[in-house]
Amino acid sequence: MKQLSESEMLHRAAAYCSAGERCIQDMEKKIKAAGLTEEESDRIIARLLEERFIDESRFARYFVNDKLRFNKWGRVKINYEMQRKGIPSGIRSEALAGIDEQEYCSILLSLLKSKKKATRGKNDREIYAKLLRFAFGRGFEAKETSGCLKQLFDKNDFEDDFE
Repeated sequence: MKQLSESEMLHRAAAYCSAGERCIQDMEKKIKAAGLTEEESDRIIARLLEERFIDESRFARYFVNDKLRFNKWGRVKINYEMQRKGIPSGIRSEALAGIDEQEYCSILLSLLKSKKKATRGKNDREIYAKLLRFAFGRGFEAKETSGCLKQLFDKNDFEDDFE
């Protein structure tokens, strides 16, 4: 593969950012893979930020929206993944605060309902524990999960066993 010039890489990076929301870390990886120096990379990133091809807060909002609706992830997992992408904590918390609570709980409830149908256990307590672990693995918090599980298990007090 031939070495790209800085202007060629800027053009490609702008096209890449136009196709979908990207964060700074994604672009740094792309530019580094193209073999450009760190100074060239910094100039390209600065230009993309200046021309608003990259906007971390916009990226975070879309990331939260997509991961919640399509991947059905909870706040904990979404926050962790944004942290891995180098999104600052203020932007992460602002984006997570934009989650609609009713939608969040309905996604969790529908996820748990479908998982309950496929989950086998000796008794309801064992199924409850499996669903609780499943929800935690998806990144949902204990408070919301136990509230949804109460609805599914007709207000049984299993959550006392898991605190």
